[in-house]
Amino acid sequence: MSETALVAGIFVKLIVADEEKMAEFYSKTYGLKLVTRVEGEYAGAGEAFREVILSVDGQMNGQTLILFNFINRPKPRDQQSILGMVTTDMDVLRDRIVANGGKLVGPVKDMPEYGIRVQFSEDPEGALIENVQMLG
Repeated sequence: MSETALVAGIFVKLIVADEEKMAEFYSKTYGLKLVTRVEGEYAGAGEAFREVILSVDGQMNGQTLILFNFINRPKPRDQQSILGMVTTDMDVLRDRIVANGGKLVGPVKDMPEYGIRVQFSEDPEGALIENVQMLG
């Protein structure tokens, strides 16, 4: 059997209460661009939904963040995922997180043994984000 990867890309769906507010946060904070909006009935769960699809370049390229709202469900009670974002400038990013309604969680931690700096934060709905800057 071949070891060839069958995965052409990875996407993340973050369950949110307000997909438009969260799209504004991720666009202003991380510079993500709108790909499209989708609305309909989710075949698997049989529930109405809305989603906003974002990516780095505004293209449906297999590397997207999808802000997914089950319209008739209450806001997610528990953490649905931990997003990982890679930045080229942690200091600028930290300022953007706070300026756009996010919250810093703990200090920046330099981890030279792994070649990274890490800063955890939360978006305005409380979703945890691990922000990473590559060192060197």
